[in-house]
Amino acid sequence: MAVYRNDKAPDFAEAVHSIYTNQSVKPSEIIIVVDGPIPDELETTLRVLKDEIEVIKFVRFSKNQGHAAVRQAGLEAASHNLVAVMDADDISVPQRFEVQLKAFEEHPEVSVIGGLIKEFIDTPLNVVGERVVPENENEIRQYLKSRCPMNLVTVMYRKNDVEAVGGFIDWYCEEDYYLWIRLAQAGYKFHNIQENLVNVRVGKEMYQRRGGWRYFKSEARLQWYMLRNGIISIPRYAYNTMGRFAVQVAMPNKLRGFIFQKLFRK
Repeated sequence: MAVYRNDKAPDFAEAVHSIYTNQSVKPSEIIIVVDGPIPDELETTLRVLKDEIEVIKFVRFSKNQGHAAVRQAGLEAASHNLVAVMDADDISVPQRFEVQLKAFEEHPEVSVIGGLIKEFIDTPLNVVGERVVPENENEIRQYLKSRCPMNLVTVMYRKNDVEAVGGFIDWYCEEDYYLWIRLAQAGYKFHNIQENLVNVRVGKEMYQRRGGWRYFKSEARLQWYMLRNGIISIPRYAYNTMGRFAVQVAMPNKLRGFIFQKLFRK
């Protein structure tokens, strides 16, 4: 997991405790990537957490590097082949790692296992949405042609398989989707547990981040990558890009939030 200057110390501490203190199966190491300088309150929180949880290890960047770089740094620092992803302000459910490890035993051919998320505001009791993703390999590959098929903050993956396709490569707001596409191209397999694994903290600004020209151009470029590599057809490319333009560029933030909650969430 990563932490940077805008993360809130209490939320970050809660996130860390959710993947260790409150887990039925505890990880053998927790790698925290510090993405550039952080405020004193976060530094204090890091020291306290390190005293409480001895398996914590730090990787530090002197300057903010962004999502892909910190994900890749965590991947490279991991000592074990099964690696889980976690964000700095979300809350994993207590049985998350237990059910994922069991799923890897049941599906030894799979490289990435994720699950569902519930989105909340302020408290996990205030659920405002749920992102449901398909379960099996065939459904996931079909879904990948139109939308990101894995909830990144829920995934556990095989390090050697992710490294084999180049790991996390920078692609504005889409480094995870780009990774799943490359893994699919290389023949690696996916599975999504049909249970909520992580409670995700959201706010109105989430919908702002999912709009604008820069976000649209990044998504459109990824659709072009899939077209050039034979993953999607020309009609699917046109449908995907036009739909994204309507939602991400032409639509105001308030309406975008309504559309996301009503059409893209349960």
